[in-house]
Amino acid sequence: MAFVRPDQLRIGYLLPTRDRLAAGDSALGPVIAGARRAEALGFDSVWVGDSPLTRPRADPLLVLAAVAAVTTQVTLGTAVLLAALRHPILLAHQLATLDRIADGRLVVGMGAGFPHPVTEAQFATLGVGFAHRSARLDESIDAIRLLWAGGPASFAGTHVRFQDVTLGPTPAQVGGPPIWMAGGGSALRRVARQADGWLPYPPTWTAYTEEWAALQQSAADHDRPDALTPAFYATVCLDEDPERGRQRARASIQRYYNAPLEYIEARQAVFVGTAAGCAAWLGRYATAGARHVVVRFAVENQSEAVEEFAQEVFPLLATLNPHLPPSHGGRIEAPRPGEVR
Repeated sequence: MAFVRPDQLRIGYLLPTRDRLAAGDSALGPVIAGARRAEALGFDSVWVGDSPLTRPRADPLLVLAAVAAVTTQVTLGTAVLLAALRHPILLAHQLATLDRIADGRLVVGMGAGFPHPVTEAQFATLGVGFAHRSARLDESIDAIRLLWAGGPASFAGTHVRFQDVTLGPTPAQVGGPPIWMAGGGSALRRVARQADGWLPYPPTWTAYTEEWAALQQSAADHDRPDALTPAFYATVCLDEDPERGRQRARASIQRYYNAPLEYIEARQAVFVGTAAGCAAWLGRYATAGARHVVVRFAVENQSEAVEEFAQEVFPLLATLNPHLPPSHGGRIEAPRPGEVR
């Protein structure tokens, strides 16, 4: 049974390509089956992450091509693609082909890459200068959109240059798939100028409120009011026992990121607790402006997590009052057993 959720917040599921490989399982059949199940349960979108060397996983575009072939309604997205690692002509070609396979259901999430030694090493291994990754991403996006328009295209940038290139096929979506961009702080200017959507992971809904307001103003300054879909990326572990939940989340996050839970939750949106607490937490982000959330489940059993979320959180979101009062500085703590909030 598919559950109905409020129009103001769409729910996406990050397919566990990294989780499975980190656990020593390279099989992709269960991942594809999980995407089909998520669609049947009423998830609005399915997403795949990208990191070929730092946090190895299956190639996101190949996985999404397989998912596109076995689904019909769900939106497909990358969360997020490190576009600067790829030549923009080849990437534009791949994305256009994928959008054709998906009948226009593709959203391309892109990011520059978080500053960290292991990320820098990945860029260096692939021969891409890490210091210039943001500028290269800027040029790549402009070049890709130019190629998607059809006809001979030429581009002369500092990092990207080509002359009289004609791409075929062009994407199913006129002008190409929407491009959503990650990032906050100084990256907001790039999002305001180039993106169709915003896909950050701020650890509190108050931080989201502040950055979304700044982003809207910047977009208006670029004559692009109402051009952006506000989304966010969240890590979730549902558990009636908060302490057990933190142990489960800790094990999953440590294996996924090679970093402690405390390090990640200080930088990203992470929720551990009950279904009711999760619905309220998501509702605060919706109140802050978010309209699409990409959920990564920090658990061992992904299929159980998808079912549990659909059965327990979806109905609560469907009846949730989006106008929730501020509490706990934007972070909702899971209630302890027997506690009522």
